Amino acid sequence: MSIAFAIAIYFVIWWVLLFAILPWGVRTSEEVGEATNTGFADSAPYKPRLIPKIIATTIVSAIVFAGVYAIMVHHVITLDDIPFLPDYEPVQEAH
Repeated sequence: MSIAFAIAIYFVIWWVLLFAILPWGVRTSEEVGEATNTGFADSAPYKPRLIPKIIATTIVSAIVFAGVYAIMVHHVITLDDIPFLPDYEPVQEAH
């Protein structure tokens, strides 16, 4: 796996997990008991706490990437290890 490919895979994993982690702990102004500001949506978060979410995304992404790296480079899991997939038999060429 090249460095560029590894960075690209990590970036995709990070971006997907960011959108999974963003809703964690979100509370609206109404849920907190504060008045909503004019010009903001009623569903806008009161305090989004983006820095902790970015740190959590980076840590979780590193763990997921380590698993993907182990599968791709060190062949920790192969297609033959997945029980519901049919057995792979290579096609033999006719001579």
